Amino acid sequence: MSKIVHIIDVESGNLQSLSNAIKRIDPNYIIKFIHNESDFKALDHEITKLIFPGVGNYGHFVRQIYERNLDKLIEKYIKDDRALMGICVGLQAFAKGSEESPHEQGLGILNLELKKFNVNDPAYAKRGVKKAVPHIGWNGLVDVPTADADIHSDKSLFNLNVANKYYFVHSYAAIIDQEPNEKLDKLRQEGWNFAIARYGSERFLAAINKGNLFATQFHPEKSGIAGLKIIKAFLDGEKYPMVNKSDVHQQPDDVEKTVSGLTRRIIACLDVRTNDDGDLVVTKGDQYNVRETKNGDSESAGAPAVRNLGKPVELATRYYNQGADEVTFLNITSFRNSPLKDLPMLEVLKRAAETIFVPLTVGGGIKDMQDPETGEIIPAVQVADLYFRSGADKVSIGSDAVAIAEQYYANNKQKSGKTSIETISKTFGNQAVVISVDPKRRYVASPKDTTMQTIHITDPARYGPNGEQYCYYQVTSQGGRKTHELGALELCLACEDLGAGEILLNSIDHDGSNKGFNLELLNQIKSQVSIPVIASSGAGNPQHFKEVFEMECGIDAALGAGLFHRGEYTVNEVKHYLQDQGKMDVRLEDDVKL
Repeated sequence: MSKIVHIIDVESGNLQSLSNAIKRIDPNYIIKFIHNESDFKALDHEITKLIFPGVGNYGHFVRQIYERNLDKLIEKYIKDDRALMGICVGLQAFAKGSEESPHEQGLGILNLELKKFNVNDPAYAKRGVKKAVPHIGWNGLVDVPTADADIHSDKSLFNLNVANKYYFVHSYAAIIDQEPNEKLDKLRQEGWNFAIARYGSERFLAAINKGNLFATQFHPEKSGIAGLKIIKAFLDGEKYPMVNKSDVHQQPDDVEKTVSGLTRRIIACLDVRTNDDGDLVVTKGDQYNVRETKNGDSESAGAPAVRNLGKPVELATRYYNQGADEVTFLNITSFRNSPLKDLPMLEVLKRAAETIFVPLTVGGGIKDMQDPETGEIIPAVQVADLYFRSGADKVSIGSDAVAIAEQYYANNKQKSGKTSIETISKTFGNQAVVISVDPKRRYVASPKDTTMQTIHITDPARYGPNGEQYCYYQVTSQGGRKTHELGALELCLACEDLGAGEILLNSIDHDGSNKGFNLELLNQIKSQVSIPVIASSGAGNPQHFKEVFEMECGIDAALGAGLFHRGEYTVNEVKHYLQDQGKMDVRLEDDVKL
């Protein structure tokens, strides 16, 4: 028997994953999208379950609601106490407004204003570092609304559970003071339930409920099985479902309580490119050389073949099932002709999003491009939108970010408002833009020999080939083939100012080495930027992940590739090592079933 769920679509991010999550819960669901007033009115008589998702910039999102004349219809739907679930900015739109877009008015259903997280959080300041904003990663709930008096303790509001981890990605939130809190007390008197989460020392609303209105700040469709169970409870109309305690992983008592509240995030990365037969394969090399280095069966026509480690969707699904917190696809072939014609990579995303319910990042060719057939300029934001609609949650910008940063400094740090970083972050939010940095160590005899910020090398064993005691990390592009007169730190600072939300920090010197992450480079960047930093390049065993997470600067996530592709370790083996040997907080979903 088919069932229907309606989703409001105002062209704000990835709805493919939400649709896939609903189909994963019950393939009998028919999904219908509502884009405007006429759609809503035409379908209103059959709406029993309505989902209101939003991603990215608050101002862009609420403007779309008003321009499409959906505001009064949504308000009446809620007033009639009909079932509605908001997600992320879909929750934020219920507030009065946000300092992200001070001139845009929210729906005002909640008498609250959204504020930006404080990068100078006192909990971090005492360690001499800044809190990363956006808030990206897997966080828990510190308080879940208690059920009504007649509800048993073995039931939970829409399957919310303090023992589970959920995926958050946002810079602004309904930040609340510690109890007692007059605003919350008043809202409770009005019949609202709240789930609270913590980021550093700041507490904020992670979920709200009143009657048949339910909304989450986190993304349940990207929160693994724990998130799917929340959507299922809403779709099934089970406000207080039974909690299966065997599905909930309790952390050991001696596991750390991170200053952020976030778990240690492990990302599986797949370098995807076409091989000599034109097939998309996952590959991996040493210092970006992905061709076989030995003679033998791998060679074709006398030239080493592209190293083939497997099919992208199959490997990505394997890592998701192993417990990866995110999966990243880097299309290192990039677009050969037109970004809108690179259909195999889009198909990879679509298929991966059908079985993977954690965040997906994709990179390669995201920039303004000219269609060779029509001559039309395809804006980067349109290319990104194509990716988002195929299942991606974030896009990674590499070579184009270098060109943008060079122009930024040439124009005395003036923003044009037209770059791929600026246009994508303005539409979809800065948390949707990842900068992929590919630097290589360059030695200098003195800091005076470069305008880039240098690192003083104190260990004589690590001096340069001519005894140089200083170095900086010089940026490359085009897969390491082109070198630029720009430092990695300077690139990251420029991109942060332009609106990037996260940094994927590679190291050509460590790539494929299995000798561990480049801690020197990571410390330089992380100590001076205010957005999350992902450590990449060099991981060869679980100890390397432990080392990078123990850094005082507070690395936000760590990425692995070769050690997973070769089958030397699974993602969960790395996580269990971090929990057992490092006493670190990790997300585990080994045996949880939907």
